[in-house]
Amino acid sequence: MKESASASDPDAKSAMLEDFHSHLLKSRRIVALLGAGLSASSGLPTFRGAGGLWRTHDATSIATPQAFAADPAFVWQFYSYRRHMALNAKPNAAHYALAQLAKSTTKFLALSQNVDGLSQRAHHPPSKLKLLHGNLFDLKCSDAKCGYREPNNTTDPVVPILAIPQSGQDPTATATATEPNTNPLIRGLDISNPNHTLPSIPTASLPHCPQCRKSLLRPGVVWFGESLPTDVLADVDAFFSADEPIDLMLVVGTSSAVYPAAGYTQVARNKGARVAVVNPDPGSGRALDGKRDWFFCGDAAEILPEMLRPLVGDVRGVIDEKGDAD
Repeated sequence: MKESASASDPDAKSAMLEDFHSHLLKSRRIVALLGAGLSASSGLPTFRGAGGLWRTHDATSIATPQAFAADPAFVWQFYSYRRHMALNAKPNAAHYALAQLAKSTTKFLALSQNVDGLSQRAHHPPSKLKLLHGNLFDLKCSDAKCGYREPNNTTDPVVPILAIPQSGQDPTATATATEPNTNPLIRGLDISNPNHTLPSIPTASLPHCPQCRKSLLRPGVVWFGESLPTDVLADVDAFFSADEPIDLMLVVGTSSAVYPAAGYTQVARNKGARVAVVNPDPGSGRALDGKRDWFFCGDAAEILPEMLRPLVGDVRGVIDEKGDAD
């Protein structure tokens, strides 16, 4: 593995970046695998690894059909919190760098495991962004036979009773603050804090399907135990199975622990790709080829814009003070 970009030797860091830039400028087909670490600088938690809990629950145990069937109010509170957080976050420089790369490179595809909508808000071209795990802001009927879907619902809260409590006197809540909320993304009590009592929400007050009028709506994300969307997989497979080689694969902010996304790196290698990993965890570079690959250790929002600068320029020039692209 090439020396990490977090190394103390500035000459080594510069040489590695120069080597990467040389290959980047020669690359014609590029694929990127994006994980939750891409949005970490925007203030959104990854819910994986150390600290991956929501209240006292492993967040991955909440994201299941079984959890929704057993306690839909609790699952909706978790997702309403995530929707609220994502809507109050802003895309960071890494989101904009990838969006600019997609605009400037004809044969580029980003495979995103993120559901937060930040890549879309950075104006990443939809045809070059494949959402492997769905979208927090898409809603669908929990009864698959009904088939109702509602794309891009950004109402916050999705129904009034899921509003983030503002105080212990909120008439819809029983939450009591025990310490001040310091998270700028949360306007109200931080209900992820287990010291705050969650409001009691009757199932009848949760969002219901307007089509069948009997089943609950659920977030349009892929839960554990569910299949990835077939149309998305078909588009991804078409990119990988094309006769042309793949020159470069970017792996940004993900441990590549969840399949099938985790297998795409090897598929890209089999098509000739060199791999560049961007991750704050030093262990994320262990599986890289020491002669061909690069490992850039650190914050994607700081590192990725510099990595992609030869093709995208200075992305700060396309971000206004509100965090939106011109």
